Amino acid sequence: MALEHALLVALSERPASGLELAKRFSRSIGFFWHATHQQIYRTLARMDADGWVSATEVPQQGRPDKRVYDVSPTGREVLAAWLAEPTPTQGLRSELAVKLRGASFGDRAAVLDVVRANLADHHARLDHYQQLMKRDYPEPSVLEGLDLDHYLVLRGGILMEETWIAWLTEYLEAHR
Repeated sequence: MALEHALLVALSERPASGLELAKRFSRSIGFFWHATHQQIYRTLARMDADGWVSATEVPQQGRPDKRVYDVSPTGREVLAAWLAEPTPTQGLRSELAVKLRGASFGDRAAVLDVVRANLADHHARLDHYQQLMKRDYPEPSVLEGLDLDHYLVLRGGILMEETWIAWLTEYLEAHR
């Protein structure tokens, strides 16, 4: 997947400026696809030049005008084609997993500290996801369409965090 596709999805949900997209990335899409402000702005400019998005200048009081982007008909075709393409299964690519495998060759206590820090991060992320779930999806059985898709992606994030927590907890317990 390219950043372009993530931006097309985000803009299909709601038109936005580059700054608004960057904020949305940090709160939602950014949980599974990271992009810097600079990457977002560069990519939007390229997508605008390619005709995938259209930009409208919106005047602001006391600030420079902002450009609000929306998906163009060409962008909708590109997104639909990409959504229909097969997606290869992704294997685990984890620097932490390599450290766990190699812990016997270094300072195990230091590696265990790394594991504890990662475990704390995964607990914090799980807690955040569960709060989002409780706030945004109190009745998942009534969801459909876009809301159901958002819920299921959040549910996937919860399951991944629970898996990380179980695995890292097991590793720490095995090395007590």
